[in-house]
Amino acid sequence: MNPPVSPSDPVTQRAASSAAQYAASRHAAWLGAAAIITDEAGRILLVHPTYREDDSWLLPGGVVEVGEHPHVTCRREITEELGLDLPLSAVLAVHSFSPHHPDLQPGTHCPGEVRFVFDAGTLTAEQVRAIRLPRQELSEYAFLETWDAAQRLRPVDGRIMLAAYRARLGNTATAHLADGRHLFDVPALDRCDIHVRYRPLWNSPLNRGPVPGRLPVRQAWAWCFVPDGRVVVVADPGPRGALPMLPGGTVESTDTMPEDTLHREAAEEAQLTLTDPVRLGWVLDKTGEVYGNVGPNARLRLAAQVTAIGPAAVDPATGHSFARLLATPAQTAALLGWGPPGARQAQLAADTARERWGLPTASPSAIEEIPAEGVRLS
Repeated sequence: MNPPVSPSDPVTQRAASSAAQYAASRHAAWLGAAAIITDEAGRILLVHPTYREDDSWLLPGGVVEVGEHPHVTCRREITEELGLDLPLSAVLAVHSFSPHHPDLQPGTHCPGEVRFVFDAGTLTAEQVRAIRLPRQELSEYAFLETWDAAQRLRPVDGRIMLAAYRARLGNTATAHLADGRHLFDVPALDRCDIHVRYRPLWNSPLNRGPVPGRLPVRQAWAWCFVPDGRVVVVADPGPRGALPMLPGGTVESTDTMPEDTLHREAAEEAQLTLTDPVRLGWVLDKTGEVYGNVGPNARLRLAAQVTAIGPAAVDPATGHSFARLLATPAQTAALLGWGPPGARQAQLAADTARERWGLPTASPSAIEEIPAEGVRLS
């Protein structure tokens, strides 16, 4: 029988010392968890804390407590801050924050932070009405377009939010960031600085019949399908980021038909060659404000097949090249900020492409940027 080992035994002391040294050598960091939550139009939910001197906003979330897993933290904080119990579906981003980052407030002794950003889904109107804030901690909440949300967050928090939200929209892998910068390949939506802008006009129904003769057609946009069932999205870079659009544009006096507008604009903006455009319906614009308050007019929606995508070129109307993306119809509706009516229109376009041209339903995939040299379509 071996004698009992004494805590004062030299071997035991050396082992304990070695374990303590190893533990001391490990990097210590805070852990945080946050959530991307949107409304049905795709706007991002931010909360305004009462305790920040710089008046910045936050994504819902908070500090991981001792022994707690980040996903547990996220759900707990959502319940505490919003009064909602929401499931999480994915890790959208993991961010490493250094202890010397300039966004740290003076006097904050942070050893560094690792933050997990989860996808907590889309709230229904009923869930939005059920939000209840702890007033001693949060003064208000708001659903904001991506550009506006980024301006209310601290700069590094804005970059994390955008990377996480774009990972959701683009169906890409979890974004890994350090001090707000991507560590690996930058996904297409980040590379093109894509922002989503809510367009309340598209809450109007899509009218399926012919455009009434009394209504002038002021616009023609199309769901332009490539052979695998995805569609082309163009994005016009500007001071508030690149805003996604369907190919098409304003009907000019030289255009005999709205379909002529579509062919011309698709070629100028995205270097697309189209065939067999078919009208899906039209949306009523009651004021024509964007056209100089011309009064009621119709905005036509079509579907068409893409037969060729040429090399990127400068758009004569704007003087610069548009970003060109390939996305599924559902992803496209989300990028456009058209809300539920846009999702229904995307499904109609996909059904039309399947029935008219025999195109497949596009499988969920990462949004891709079309190469500058163009794409050869079979």
